[in-house]
Amino acid sequence: MQTKMNAAHYELHQNCLVIYVTDDLDHHAVTQLREYSDRLIDAGNIKHIIFDFTEVGFMDSSGIGLIMGRYKKVMFLGGRAAVTNVGEVVNRIFSLSGLYQIIERYDTVPEALEGLQKSRIKQ
Repeated sequence: MQTKMNAAHYELHQNCLVIYVTDDLDHHAVTQLREYSDRLIDAGNIKHIIFDFTEVGFMDSSGIGLIMGRYKKVMFLGGRAAVTNVGEVVNRIFSLSGLYQIIERYDTVPEALEGLQKSRIKQ
């Protein structure tokens, strides 16, 4: 299933929600992303979440809050969170903020889907 909103488009792969962020993550984009992703997670059958940053060149503290909040939601469901295609600027923000201590990083969405699938099998 695929859904497109202004700042992102969403795909469901089994129990994993993939959010392809299509705009910089500032306060305005984050509000819409938070509301829609929470509705999808709360509707059920979502365990893992992947954020794809291919089209993101900037992220402020509200973007960090978005990622942390969705991580906490799936963590309480026994899931995990990952990011893919992280550019240099966003990578630095992730590193400085410590997000990589709780969020897994993969090069591509297929690698993240495979990595999260393997972690589910081990459980």
